[in-house]
Amino acid sequence: MGITTVIGIVLSVTSLILGFTWEGGKLASLMSVTALLIIFGGTIGATVVSFSTAELAAVPGMIKKILSRNQQNEVAVIDQIVSMADTVRREGLLYLENQLPNMHDYFMRKGIQLVVDGTDPQVVRNILETELYTIQERHRSGYNVFEAAGGYAPTMGIIGTVMGLVKVLGNLSNPETLGPSVAMAFIATLYGVGSANVLWLPIAEKLKNISKKESILRELMIEGILSIQSGSNPILIRERLTAFLNPAFRKKYEMEGGE
Repeated sequence: MGITTVIGIVLSVTSLILGFTWEGGKLASLMSVTALLIIFGGTIGATVVSFSTAELAAVPGMIKKILSRNQQNEVAVIDQIVSMADTVRREGLLYLENQLPNMHDYFMRKGIQLVVDGTDPQVVRNILETELYTIQERHRSGYNVFEAAGGYAPTMGIIGTVMGLVKVLGNLSNPETLGPSVAMAFIATLYGVGSANVLWLPIAEKLKNISKKESILRELMIEGILSIQSGSNPILIRERLTAFLNPAFRKKYEMEGGE
């Protein structure tokens, strides 16, 4: 997951720069500390105003999640659930209790703990679905921050350009500097639109995609945990859970015998 994010951002920025310099444009003409301050300072400031401290405090964790490669594998989770179901049919629920310390995923551990405690299946489902809902809401708050920044950045770019044009129009006595001054004023719009479409909005979409995949994985876990609780046949459990896989991965998984 992390490498595609870095490659995508680098490719976008590099393509824009090469496209500008290919026909003789000078890279130095795109540099403006003032525009950077207006766009990024203004965008971040407006975003801070829009969200609570708790929501903003989650941003570093979201960035870490984007760059992390440690995403759970659905196939590995299916195999884990099927293995537990097979052993439970032979040894009983005591086996699950002994396995709890080895479960690193808190969602799976919580569900198995409820099963071990003899909680009613419907109550187990309700608790886990509520937990899933809160996870989705936390994720939504995270990518909403970047979506908001993507909305503010182009507007800040326009504000920066207007400010630059005001300065230009206030100094019309020197026609020789008029062209370069107008060009520099429009750098702010470039930074605003560019940062929105190369940085803020792509990050928001990335977080949405990660959230969607994690939600599907949690739903898979819920069905697997309830299947274990009901004592379903491990073969049937595998068939049920493979429905959550991407069709391409599902076909490969089935061809390999579900191992």
